[in-house]
Amino acid sequence: MKKLGFAEMNSFVAIAERSSFAKAATHLGISRSSLSETLRSLEEKLGVRLLNRTTRSVALTEVGERLLAELRPALDSFEAAVESINVFRDKPAGHLRLTVPRPAAKMVIEPILAKFLAAYPAISLEIITDSALTDIVRDRFDAGIRPGHRLEQDMIAVRVGADARPTIVASPDYLLRHSSPKVPADLQGHNCIRQRFASGAIHRWMFEKRGKSMEVDVKGSLIVSDDLAIPAALEGVGIARLPSCLVDTLIEQGRLVPLLKEWAPPSVGFFLYYPSRRQTPAALQVFVDFLRAHALREGDSQPVIGKTSAKSPALRNASRRALAASRRPRVPLNDCERAPARGPA
Repeated sequence: MKKLGFAEMNSFVAIAERSSFAKAATHLGISRSSLSETLRSLEEKLGVRLLNRTTRSVALTEVGERLLAELRPALDSFEAAVESINVFRDKPAGHLRLTVPRPAAKMVIEPILAKFLAAYPAISLEIITDSALTDIVRDRFDAGIRPGHRLEQDMIAVRVGADARPTIVASPDYLLRHSSPKVPADLQGHNCIRQRFASGAIHRWMFEKRGKSMEVDVKGSLIVSDDLAIPAALEGVGIARLPSCLVDTLIEQGRLVPLLKEWAPPSVGFFLYYPSRRQTPAALQVFVDFLRAHALREGDSQPVIGKTSAKSPALRNASRRALAASRRPRVPLNDCERAPARGPA
């Protein structure tokens, strides 16, 4: 058998984990044709087919599944070995991939982005803005940011900022044609723009007032993703529930009108979460510390446990874990409490 190269092994794993030549080529920074040739060469050297591919799909053969299971730990060990030399650098280096929902990108990442990159020029950031519950291990992300009630299982979580408290809004044009709701129950008589998570669940509209909470089963003719809700609200389609950070400017401009001001939708803190490992990559550790330090300056690093709903163990446990993390700069990962099971969308 001809000698196999690391690039061939890495290319195969990239394709297998993404089930796509295009996505793997983008991840590796090479052309799709070059990646196809690399895999073809690997299969010829091994004398077996590793992938079944059509114009629409890529799937592992039984041999390919066996090889992937053996290679993944070996490549992880290789990456850990390369990462271990980071401790000898003056400043950490490396590439960080993050998955972040749009409100967190604006509220948590945007304020520190330029400062972090200036402080750590040897670190490159790749930030994917996505509200889906991404499997960061499967999709090879180093970390993600989510509200506390949407934390992934078996993750280390650190609170890194306040959540975007949602605001109920409608356009002036819509309110000319419909009366303004006075209490949340009035929304049942309105056309509400609903949002569906990638999981398939439709976002629930919750409200709080003086310690009381309620949920309203709103209805409407439009169900959208995050990116379409604002244009639809501006066009007067209906009433929308949107993160304050995304609509504050539109409210100031008079293009949207805030509703139900006395009934505030509940808010929870944003958490950065990442897999439990024996050794956290140095680039990720300094990024976590940087976010935490910024949150301390802004006064958002301490979770308010007393305000966590007793009906939400995910939030309560996440807050306890983040509080413990904020009291010590580095936590041995094997001593960390596991993150709670994923809560409802």
